[in-house]
Amino acid sequence: MATKPDLDFTYTTIDQIFRLSIGEMGDYSGAFFKGDFSMSLEKAQLRKHQFIAESLNIHRGSKVLDMACGWGPFLNYVRKLKATGTGVTLSTGQAAACKKNGLDVHVMDCRYISPETFGEFDAVTCIGGLEHFCSVEEYKQGKQDEIYTNFFQSVSNLLPVGGRFYMQTMVFSKNMLPLEKISVDAGKNSDSYVLALMIKEFPGSWLPYGDGQVIKNASPFFKLISKSSGRLDYIETIKRWRRKFRQFHLKKYYYYACLIPRFLTDKEFRHQVAVFKVSPNKVCFERETMDHFRFVFEKI
Repeated sequence: MATKPDLDFTYTTIDQIFRLSIGEMGDYSGAFFKGDFSMSLEKAQLRKHQFIAESLNIHRGSKVLDMACGWGPFLNYVRKLKATGTGVTLSTGQAAACKKNGLDVHVMDCRYISPETFGEFDAVTCIGGLEHFCSVEEYKQGKQDEIYTNFFQSVSNLLPVGGRFYMQTMVFSKNMLPLEKISVDAGKNSDSYVLALMIKEFPGSWLPYGDGQVIKNASPFFKLISKSSGRLDYIETIKRWRRKFRQFHLKKYYYYACLIPRFLTDKEFRHQVAVFKVSPNKVCFERETMDHFRFVFEKI
């Protein structure tokens, strides 16, 4: 799994830049345009929250666990429904921001939460977390299915029979390359290079292979209620994010400037922040080396 330092690079090092660009409780996961790209990004993110809450039967008094909660956008929506939300993240920057905004968030590895930790929940969400659960090394060791199966078992232990779990995750798709063909030294417009940048952007992380692998590993504990691809929605989401990241804000551009010394002296960091020039995720979605799925599961 991606380690705490891995996730702190992505979600703490540039925490301020994210929040100044996409909001104090920035929603850094694919929105739900449902094909209507005339709506604003904020409305599409709200539609996603509404869809999740309705799919999981969240209402006043519900007890909800948000795994890999980010800056707390869904927890904030849960709070508006008068439900009780608990969030966990491995990013200290995200946790501090959530607590500042009055959310109940803990720095913790969500894979090891048990009923003894917070008790049982009526509903559980994991929006983007699965993407970080298997590292490249663990994939090479053949541990990917085991990691996912163990995770689904842990989630199942937190829910009553009939309790629902929402998962949103990127996955590798039909045009994915073999790992050995992925290289940061490949041609700049090649799939090999773009996939290498994606790995640099999310160190310690390796994606599931399609929706089939996710459903297979969930099946001992959950039945699938619904599934939909969010690939096109995510492409649009990234377009909107990139416009927001580039909008001028004096404090934000100060933080950008603070990264320059590291950029000049750290080659690995230069690869990691190449995402400001090209979005590897967007290119991977467009070329279908990656896809994105929304799953609603029910405990059996």
